[in-house]
Amino acid sequence: MSTFAFHTYGCQMNVRESEAAAKALLDAGHTEAPDEASADIIIVNSCSVRGKAEDKALGKLGLLCATKRERPGRVVGLMGCMAQRMGKEIFKKIPLLDFAIGTRCADRVAPAVEAALQGRTTLALTDLHERPDAPSGHVYGDGFSAFVTILLGCNRRCTYCIVPDVRGDEWSRPARDVIAEVRELAAHGVKEVTLLGQSIMNYGLRTPAFDEQDPPSPGGYTLPFPRLLEAVAAIDGIERIRFTSGHPSGVTDELIRLYREEPKLCHHLHLPVQSGSTEVLSRMRRGYTRERYLEAIQKLRDAVPDIAITTDVIVGFPGETEADFEATRTLMAAAKFDNAFIFKYSPRPGTVSATWEDDISDAEKARRNQILLGDQDVRGAQQNQALVGQTVEVLAEGPSLRNKARWSGRTSSNKIVIFTPPEGIRPGDLVKLTITKAAPQTLYTE
Repeated sequence: MSTFAFHTYGCQMNVRESEAAAKALLDAGHTEAPDEASADIIIVNSCSVRGKAEDKALGKLGLLCATKRERPGRVVGLMGCMAQRMGKEIFKKIPLLDFAIGTRCADRVAPAVEAALQGRTTLALTDLHERPDAPSGHVYGDGFSAFVTILLGCNRRCTYCIVPDVRGDEWSRPARDVIAEVRELAAHGVKEVTLLGQSIMNYGLRTPAFDEQDPPSPGGYTLPFPRLLEAVAAIDGIERIRFTSGHPSGVTDELIRLYREEPKLCHHLHLPVQSGSTEVLSRMRRGYTRERYLEAIQKLRDAVPDIAITTDVIVGFPGETEADFEATRTLMAAAKFDNAFIFKYSPRPGTVSATWEDDISDAEKARRNQILLGDQDVRGAQQNQALVGQTVEVLAEGPSLRNKARWSGRTSSNKIVIFTPPEGIRPGDLVKLTITKAAPQTLYTE
C-alpha cells in the first residue's frame, strides 16, 4: 500500500480532522510516511480564516503538484475550509490536484485517495444546510494529549468571519458520544484532553435535547457546558482538561466556580477580544462591549488569581481610527494578557465586512501590528519574570525542537517550560520544576 503525510494549516480543529483522516487511511491499509518528502500521498488541510492562510496553502499545493514531474504516481489532495469555500474553482488554480474534500468530510478522504490512485479526480463538499453526522471517535497514535471536537460550526456571524460559511451552523455532539470518546482516549493512555468548538461555551444551547433519529437514553442529552466539563473530569486517567475558544458571554458564575473547584480544569482560557474599541466591536458584531469583556476578565482573575488569559486581536479593521487602536492598546494593558495572537485584517469573500472599504493601508496595519507585538513582549516578559523561583507542575511533552538534550512541557496555565529531563522521564509524565529564568513566551529551569 501507499504511504501518506498531512500538511495542516489553521486551528486545532483542523489538526483533529487530519488525525481522523489519517486514522481512516491507516484502516484502509495505507501507512504513515516518515516524512513528507518520501510520501506517496500528501494531503493539505487548509484554513480560510485569513487570506494569508489560503495563500500559503495554494503555494504549498503548487509546489507539491510540481513534484509530480519526477513522481508521476504521487497523489496530492486538499481538504478543509479552503476546499469548501472554493469548490471546483480550486482545480482551475491547481490543475494537477487529485481531489478536494470540504469540511466535516474526513471520512471521504480515504475513498478520494483510492479514486486518485485509479486516475479519477474527486470533489466532495458538505451540504452545510443539513444537520451533520456526529464525528466518529477516532483514537490516533499513542500520545498523552488529544483533541476532542464537541461543537461544530458557528452561529455568531461576526462581520469579518467566514467560518459559518465553510463550517455551517452550530451543532453540539451528544454528551454520551463525547464522554465515550474521552473514555476511549483515557484507556489508550491519554492524560490531557482539549475540547474544541468555534464558540465552545455555546455547547448544548442550540441543539435538540436528543437525536430524533434515536430514542433518548441516559447520557444521550447535551449538557450545559460546565456540566460536560464535570463529566469529563470524572473520567479515570484524565489529568488535565483544556478547551477553546471562549467568548465573554460564557464566563458565567458556574464556569468560574468550576475553575476554582475542579483541579483537572487547567488554569488557562483563550478568550478572543479582537478589538478594545466598543465601536469597532459593534461593527464586528462581537456581541459585547469593551467594559463587558474587561468585567469577564476581572471576574476570572478575582476567583483564580493564577489563571492565564490569552487572546486574538485584529488590527486595521475597516474604519478603525487611531483612537480605536489606542483603545485596543489600553484594553490589552488592563487585561494583562499572558499572550496574544495579533493579525492584520484581510477581507474574506462573502463576509459582511468584505463589502466595506478596506480603508487602512497595509503599511498602517503593519505598524499597528508591530506596536501590539512589542507591547505584548514587554508584558509577557514581566509576567513570566514573576514566576522565577516558583515551583510549577509541568506535563512533559518530549525533546525540545531546538535542543534535543533539553525537553519542553506545559504548565496548567499553558506556559512553555524548557528543562533538563530527569532520568527515566517519559512524555506525558507530570513533573514539579522550579523556574530559574524567563523570556516573554518561555520559561526555563534546571
